[in-house]
Amino acid sequence: MGPLTKIFIFAWVFIFTLWNNIQMTVENEFTANYSSSLLTTVPKNISVHIRLLDLSYNKISEFSIFDFMPLSDLRVLNLSHNLIRDLDFNAFMFNQDLEYLDLSHNKIFKVYCQAVERLRHLDLSFNEFTALPICQEFGTMFHLEYLGLSATMMQRSDFRYITHLQLHTVFLTLQDFSRYEPQSLTALNTRSLHIIFADNQNFSFFLLYDGMSTSENLKITNIKYSVSYKDFPFPPLERLKKIKTIDLVLDNVDLQWGIIFQIFLFIWYSPVEYWTVKNLTFRGSVGKVIEYEYLFFLNFQEQSTDSDSSLKVLTLEHVRNKVYYFNQEILYRQFSEMKIANLTIYDAYMPHMLCPKRISSFQYLNFSHNALTDELFQNCDNLTYLKSLILRRNKFKSLLKVSLMTSHMQSLTYLDMSSNMLHHDEPEEHCRWADSLAELDLSSNQLTEAVFGCLPANIKRLDLQNNQIASVPKGIAELESLRELNLASNRLSDLPSCSGFPALAALNIEMNSILAPSMDFVASCQRLGELRAGHNPFKCSCELRAFIRLEGQSGAKLWGWPEAYVCQYPDDLRGTELKDFHVSELSCNTTLLLVTALLVMLGLVAVVAFLCIYFDAPWYVRMTWQWTQTKRRAWHSCPKEQEAALQFHAFISYSARDSVWVTNELIPNLEKGESCVRLCQHERDFIPGKSIVENIIDCIEKSYKLIFVLSPNFVQSEWCHYELYFAHHKLFSDNSDSLILILLEPIPPYIIPARYHKLKALMAKRTYLEWPKERSKHALFWANLRAAITINLPISFEANE
Repeated sequence: MGPLTKIFIFAWVFIFTLWNNIQMTVENEFTANYSSSLLTTVPKNISVHIRLLDLSYNKISEFSIFDFMPLSDLRVLNLSHNLIRDLDFNAFMFNQDLEYLDLSHNKIFKVYCQAVERLRHLDLSFNEFTALPICQEFGTMFHLEYLGLSATMMQRSDFRYITHLQLHTVFLTLQDFSRYEPQSLTALNTRSLHIIFADNQNFSFFLLYDGMSTSENLKITNIKYSVSYKDFPFPPLERLKKIKTIDLVLDNVDLQWGIIFQIFLFIWYSPVEYWTVKNLTFRGSVGKVIEYEYLFFLNFQEQSTDSDSSLKVLTLEHVRNKVYYFNQEILYRQFSEMKIANLTIYDAYMPHMLCPKRISSFQYLNFSHNALTDELFQNCDNLTYLKSLILRRNKFKSLLKVSLMTSHMQSLTYLDMSSNMLHHDEPEEHCRWADSLAELDLSSNQLTEAVFGCLPANIKRLDLQNNQIASVPKGIAELESLRELNLASNRLSDLPSCSGFPALAALNIEMNSILAPSMDFVASCQRLGELRAGHNPFKCSCELRAFIRLEGQSGAKLWGWPEAYVCQYPDDLRGTELKDFHVSELSCNTTLLLVTALLVMLGLVAVVAFLCIYFDAPWYVRMTWQWTQTKRRAWHSCPKEQEAALQFHAFISYSARDSVWVTNELIPNLEKGESCVRLCQHERDFIPGKSIVENIIDCIEKSYKLIFVLSPNFVQSEWCHYELYFAHHKLFSDNSDSLILILLEPIPPYIIPARYHKLKALMAKRTYLEWPKERSKHALFWANLRAAITINLPISFEANE
């Protein structure tokens, strides 16, 4: 593959990808976003139903009437940040519904005018116009509310075509501004005016004055003046009567002290009520000049105490001092004696502020992001009207001194001391807070649980987030009015009790170290309606079940449920949401588990007892015991008798009621004849002096076969049962086949007792001899029986016969 082929393929891939990106930005049939698509021309495939078209941040250098002619429904068009040089309003001739047109940040220097009557927003700022591009046709745009313009010079006649329009906002970018004709801006009729100068050009005070004489809301950005402040033109105070501005914002101000003071004096006596200065840098040289300016300003203020200023709110943000030496006390005194309601000095590296000498009118003070310390406003009695005090991100350390600072502020309701270095290590010292204090922010400090011994008694909202609190002590603080408590990002291991907070309605304990929150607090927090407890390392166990059920209760709401409530432990449940964690009541309730186990055990005992009774288990146990004892005694008394020596061909087990058949039929037919059979009969062969059980066991052991004469009488005999049991035991212990069953009379199954289950099993598995009623069959019966028991006994026993 050659280089040209690779380039060709790469180009096609690039074009295809770009085309797909462009196509995908078309959100629906009324909106199309082609922003940042590297376009050089207006796309041709735009839907005719489009109402919002974004072509910003491309490389479009020109457009014509044919590009937008089909878009008759177009209302919003954004062509900002392109390379357009010529602007012809005739291109929008067929877009009669166009209301928003943004052509800012281009390179336009020439305009061909045509009225777009329904236009409300037109932005031509940040372009390369020399004079303001205001055409006569603009005067017919009676719906116009926002107008953005740019120029390098300005004269009064530039606005002659639009003086009658009631504009809401005019935005002027004066890049490389070279000439301004005084009172040019006063020809405008607008409520808000925003002027941006270039970074490297000098600011004109006349433009500030004219701007303040033009609109109610004025914002000027990039105010700089590099020439000596003595050459700075300053209008006489008599012109203050023409000022219209109420809300003034000066952004990115870099001036010498003298100029700042002159501007301050002018605004102080103007009708301005809200003044904001952002990114202020003041400069000056070492010497008496700066201090003279301070003294002049201070004397001027003291002589004018009877003349109240209209200023209500002063905001200074991001202040930087490039003066190497000046008397700071003069400056702090000037700020402290201001007769205004709201004062904000933010990010000024301010190390101190003086207490007012007279009763101050301050209601709101914001000294955030400075270098203030515990000495601020100590023993200060003149801030009686102060309601809100914000001292966030300073260098306060002692919570006790903070409380003493507020003790004289009779109207204080809100105090923000967050992001300091506060701690409370003086439990023996009594904190004295303002009685009126209702909201206190102590977040992001170094406070421990000792803080609960130094809190305002009437506090309603308390923020202790991001501290080092490990627990909420009981009995230390009685905050009866507290309704909201934030303890997030601390070291809590359990939910706090509300015994000291009876009115608590909202509690935040997120991001602590709570594994399994106990529910003791539920009983003490009857009014709790909002609980934020997510993002804790929950241990999913039985202890967590009551907490999970809290979500289903109508009185409490778990915020962030279920996403913020996830198991952290054990490892096999990590990441599982608490709503998906289930465990049975039985495995968690110890009492219920013990009761259930006891009931099961009692049930098992009852079943075993029933089975033992049903199957006559005690009898079997007793018989086994007797068998074992007999065998043991026989072993110890006559060891030689343990040798295997048979004395009988068969042992006969029968009921006494069947003794007639045994005596008249069985014994005569077996013991007489050619092959004499020796039978063991308990009536004649039991040894006197031995127990019946011992005789039975002894005879069974000395017999080759065991003959059981079965009949209904047999199953009713207790001794027959003994003999059958011991015979069955011999059958399994000796692994022999010595049982012979003779069915003398049929036995109905229902008359066999339950304990004769061995008999039932033997009759079901073994072949038995049935006594025939016909006499002709008797010979065969005796022959079969004799054959079953025939064996040669030891000679000694046969000789004894």
